[in-house]
Amino acid sequence: MASPERRPLLLDFEKPLVELEARITQIRQLAEENDVDVSDQIQQLEARAMQLRAEIFQSLTPAQRLQVARHPRRPSTLDYIQAITDEWIELHGDRGGSDDRALVGGLARLEGRPVVMLGHQKGRDTKDNMLRNFGMASPGGYRKALRLMQHADRFGMPIITFIDTPGAYPGVEAERLGQGEAIARNLREMFSLRVPILCTVIGEGGSGGALGIGVGDRLLMFEHSVYTVASPEACASILWKDASKAPQAAEALRITALDLKNLGILDRLLPEPIGGAHADPLRAAMTLKTALISDLADLSQLTPQQLQEQRYQKFRRMGVFTEYAA
Repeated sequence: MASPERRPLLLDFEKPLVELEARITQIRQLAEENDVDVSDQIQQLEARAMQLRAEIFQSLTPAQRLQVARHPRRPSTLDYIQAITDEWIELHGDRGGSDDRALVGGLARLEGRPVVMLGHQKGRDTKDNMLRNFGMASPGGYRKALRLMQHADRFGMPIITFIDTPGAYPGVEAERLGQGEAIARNLREMFSLRVPILCTVIGEGGSGGALGIGVGDRLLMFEHSVYTVASPEACASILWKDASKAPQAAEALRITALDLKNLGILDRLLPEPIGGAHADPLRAAMTLKTALISDLADLSQLTPQQLQEQRYQKFRRMGVFTEYAA
């Protein structure tokens, strides 16, 4: 019998698939017990299961994509770094007495090229999530990120960030230590950096907590990730005083990768394995690595001045609209 930690974590919309897979397992066991060849039937059912999985994940609602983005076994920043780099050295501390575990970063080699990588880090279980504060960075985390980015700028190393947070930590202590100021300073300073910056939303990109490491030359996003000004639950609570209306809020907020692509905010949409990145983490990592190497090669052709101007213009174009007289 599988241990509780090894049991698959199922999302509600996966129930039809689970029932079909349970039927396949039952038929296979009965065939083995009775020494009957049912390989053709099993092959047909497995093909149907694969088709059903594809159909389910191709037609997810924004609220369901949010569930996938928050899946506990979805690959994290450190998972991707370990999978795509040749070498990795984590660096700690903001040089102000803090070392936030919710935001990690350090030096790495990507296809032999020195880079600085950093990103939000969630936990795998309750204990780990408590240590990582559920991926919600404190002011010290954003100051650590800025220190690493300035180090990259000083030595001419590209910066690669991974976004996966419900938002910056909203506690009283974080506010006392200057949460808003730390994020605002990162936004300002990232515009002035002279090296390529690639930002990837690997899970949940929430509010200013995501933007604190999200100003870059390219924004990449996994297919089932989300990027939003506020969580659907928070939005529903504000607009309708009812958090249960989060699915409606998710629709209205335009939080999916496809929405952001259509709005011109997203530069590259990364396809995920059928079933989500957690279904085949290595394949997802290779998709990410290929995209990062490609975009890095393009950006490396630009001068520091061209990078800064392009970055500035990229963000100036966001939110532009045309007003028509009635």
